[in-house]
Order: sequence, then structure tokens, then C-alpha cells
Amino acid sequence: MARIPPPPEERHPALIILGAAIRERRKSLELSQEAFADACGIDRSYMGGVERGERNLALINIMRIISALDIQPSEFFK
Repeated sequence: MARIPPPPEERHPALIILGAAIRERRKSLELSQEAFADACGIDRSYMGGVERGERNLALINIMRIISALDIQPSEFFK
């Protein structure tokens, strides 16, 4: 059964901001969403949900993303 994402008005603002920041950094690194998801060890469709603010990330996935973005955790959470 396919997961139905929450409508935009029900997404937590912090998740939307986080997803947008991840997308912006990924694009600055000139990575496709698929290549970035592979580097994170995360499914591409899941990563799309992260970037749209539809997914509430587990800490381990946040750490994978930080590693793939080649930044320090402190820089990520500025």
C-alpha cells in the first residue's frame, strides 16, 4: 500500500525548512536526487519526501544526510 503524504497545511514547518535546506545544499553540490539518496543509503522516493517536508527523519538518517552533504553536524543545524 502506497504511503499518502500529508497535505501541505499539515506538514510541520520545521520539516519543510529542513527539507528545503537539504535540497538547496544537494543542488549546490550538483547531485541528482537519486545520486544523493544513494550516497545517503536512503531510497530516492523517501529522500523526495524529506525534501518536501513530508518525512520526520530518524537521527541515523539525519547523520547519513550530513555525511553525504560533506558538512559537520554543527554546520547543518545552524
